[in-house]
This record gives sequence, C-alpha cells and structure tokens, in this order.
Amino acid sequence: MSKSSFNIFSFQGKMKTLHLSWMAFFITFAVWFNFAPLLQSVKETLGLTTEQIKTLLILNVAITIPARVIVGSLTDKYGPRIVYSALLFLCAIPCFTFAFSETFLEAAISRFALGFIGAGFVIGIRLVSEWFPHNELGTAEGIYGGWGNFGSAAAAFTLPTVALLFGGDEGWRYAMVVTGLLSLAFSFVFYHNIRDTPKGATYFKPANLTAMEVTSKGDFFLLLLMKIPMYAALALLTWKLSPTNIDMLSTGACYVIYTLLVLLYVYEWTQVWKVNKHIFTTPVEEIHRYKFKQVAVLNVLYFATFGSELAVVSMLPLFFLETFELTPVVAGMVASAYAFMNLVSRPGGGWLSDRFGRKSTLIILTAGLALGYLLMAQITGQWTLWLAVAAAMLCSFFVQAGEGAVFATVPLIKRRMTGQIAGMTGAYGNVGAVVYLTILSFVDYQTFFYVIAVTAFAGLVTLLFMTEPKGKIAEINEDGSVTLIDVGSH
Repeated sequence: MSKSSFNIFSFQGKMKTLHLSWMAFFITFAVWFNFAPLLQSVKETLGLTTEQIKTLLILNVAITIPARVIVGSLTDKYGPRIVYSALLFLCAIPCFTFAFSETFLEAAISRFALGFIGAGFVIGIRLVSEWFPHNELGTAEGIYGGWGNFGSAAAAFTLPTVALLFGGDEGWRYAMVVTGLLSLAFSFVFYHNIRDTPKGATYFKPANLTAMEVTSKGDFFLLLLMKIPMYAALALLTWKLSPTNIDMLSTGACYVIYTLLVLLYVYEWTQVWKVNKHIFTTPVEEIHRYKFKQVAVLNVLYFATFGSELAVVSMLPLFFLETFELTPVVAGMVASAYAFMNLVSRPGGGWLSDRFGRKSTLIILTAGLALGYLLMAQITGQWTLWLAVAAAMLCSFFVQAGEGAVFATVPLIKRRMTGQIAGMTGAYGNVGAVVYLTILSFVDYQTFFYVIAVTAFAGLVTLLFMTEPKGKIAEINEDGSVTLIDVGSH
C-alpha cells in the first residue's frame, strides 16, 4: 500500500498506477463501443439489414458476461500487469478484422470476439486496490471507473470525425483501425510502466482458479444460486437470436447452446464442490472467514446500476428523438448528457463511501436511483426538453455514483479474490443490461423505466442484509505467516 498523498495532478507512485489504469480502461471502452457511432456507415457499406445491425449490437455484449468472470480469475492468478497488457494486445486483432470485414458473418464473429475487451474493467479494480489504503480506495476506484467509462462517450464524439477525415464510404474502417492501433500501442506502455504492487508488498493469490472459495455451508449454496442468472442471461441472448426473434441462429443451433449452458453449469457445480467440499467437514477458522452475502448484495446492486446504464445509454437517443421529435444528431447530443455524468458521478460515489461509510452511502444512492427512474417514467412530450434532460442527468448521477459505491466496497471483502469478486459483480452489470434491453423490446419506454425502478427497490431490500466492511481481513503469505489488511473503521 502506497503511503504518499492523494494528488490527482501527480504522475508518481500510486497516482501513476491510477492514471495508467484509467487510461487502459478508457481505451478498452473506446474499442468496445467504437461501433455505435459508425453504425449507419457500416450498415450501408456492408449492405446489412436493421435486424443484422441489432444482432451485431447484441453480439458485442454477449461474451462479456463469462469474460469478466474468466479475466477476474486470471488477474488474481497472474497479476494485473500481464493480464491487462495481454487483453489490450489480443483484442486489437478482432478490432482489425471487424474493420476489414466484407460480410455479415465476418463482422458478427469479430464483434462477438471483441466483447472480451469489456472484461478489462475488472483488472484495474484489483490493481488499484493494491496501491491505495481503504480510506482513499473508493475515490481511487471511482476515478478509475468513471474516467475509464468515458471512453464510450469519447468514441461517440470523435470517431465520426476521424471517419470523415479519412473520407469516403470506407472512412469508418480507418476509424476502427485507429482504435485498434491505440489498444495495441498502449499494451506495451502498460506492460513497461506498471507494477502489480508497491515495492515490498505481497500480491496475494487465490488457491484455486476454477471456482470461488467460500467459507460456510450457507455461502456454498448461495454461490451456486448466484451463478444461475449469468447462465440465464446467455440463454436469453440465444433466444433473442433464435428464429422466434432475430432469426440469426437455427432452432437446432439454439438447442445446442441451451444444452451447453446446462452442461457448463453442472460442470461449475463440480468445480465449486471440489474447491469447497472441505467446509462440510472442517469449519473455516474465524479469522479467515468472509461473508459471501456481501458479494451477492453487490451483484444485485450492480445489476440495477451498471445494467440500467448500459441499457439506457443505448435507448436514450431514440427515446428523446421520438418523445420530442428531434433530429438524430440533436437527440444523440442531448442523450450524451447521461454518459457525461460519469466523469464526476462515479468518483463522487467512491468519495462519499470513503467519507460516510459503504453501506449508508449505498442505501442513499440506491434509493435515489429508484426515485430517479420513477421520475424518468413521467417524461412525456408535454415536458420542456431542458427539464427532461435535467431529469435524465439527475437519475444518471445516482446510477453512476451507485456504481462507484459498489466498487468502493468490492476490494474490501477478500483481497486475494478481488479479481474473482469484481469479475462476478461486473458480469452482473452485463446480465442487467441483457435483461433490461430484452424487456424494452416488449414494452413502452415508461414501463421500461418503471421496471428498472422496481429492481432498484429490490436492491434496496437486499442492502439490509449487507454488513459494513470494518476491521481487518487476513491473508496468508507463502511462508504460512498471516498479514492483516485494514478495510475500514466506519
């Protein structure tokens, strides 16, 4: 843990780590969402239908659910430096193949593979937690998440201009290549400038990569229960691509995927049992216990916060366009106000957590986001536009500050498993997006906002079961000695 002061303008020690981390995350989001602002050009050049474009948007987020879990485990095992550098390097490849794709199939495979870059977020969560003490951790994680998240908004603003600079119908290809080159170049910058921990600190690794450790019988069953929504979301995506809906996959292919998902879940049962069966015969020492219910609560909250953000960002331009009869350009600019809030809201949520405690901050922000979506459900064409934008920004503040508060808590549960926990919680954000966007395809905008508000209230109920992180968590060194890590005094 680095003891130097928290100075945002510094580029030394822990602040250098923080700045390079959010830059890496910023690039991953710029690459991940480089498609949306150039959608129309891609559609025309490749001669795609509207349904095929929608399919590409779904494929873009599909693999991110398991990817976040996998990348979280790899980070705990091999360290953030190697894993982040490798992710930035490898994901430049599907970025280039998408840029030069000539058919829908080539574009679809590339977009599906590119979803892996959306897992970059969880790597930085573990890295930042290694460098900052508990009383600065929320603010640092909030800056990492908020400023990095802005990569999607930056892509929306700059890539159409880059495409125009190269000119012609093929301009979008060059814009995509630019983001790929950026990812490739930064993988080397990151690798040569980052350390996993400050000098002299130990990087604690989990005993197992295959499944998360739990420390009680009740937690064993809760872990298995919390795995189900991730598989259900992938099944929902498959159904969305079936002949009943988009008709990209045949009925036979869908049944193969459903069967594979069931088999994978059964396999996961066996791995969770293999890693944790000892707890049924030998109780875990009190000092080494942690409460998995903390993870479960954070999963539900991230489902409602980041899940709703991803869903709302993708539908808001159309919502404003239809409600207020705006041009697509004006609607896009107005809707971007929601994403802009990330720059201050997410760090703000982390800072509030550092100052006023993790649980109380989460309760206030979750209540605020539930009320925020209830307010957005009231928006009609009779409202003035500036009032509707103000309502969206107010709601957005609570959503993103809530995300900051969730990840101000994640690294305080069990240090050596921070990547795995961040991976699972991060995946729940994508599960939320899949569920909300699927619901949106069946209901009107008002009902959609009401549904999010109801899930936020459900999150508020689960928060009652959360325990404020305080005191110390124990980690075992390679020589068998125990290190106590301070996680809070609230």
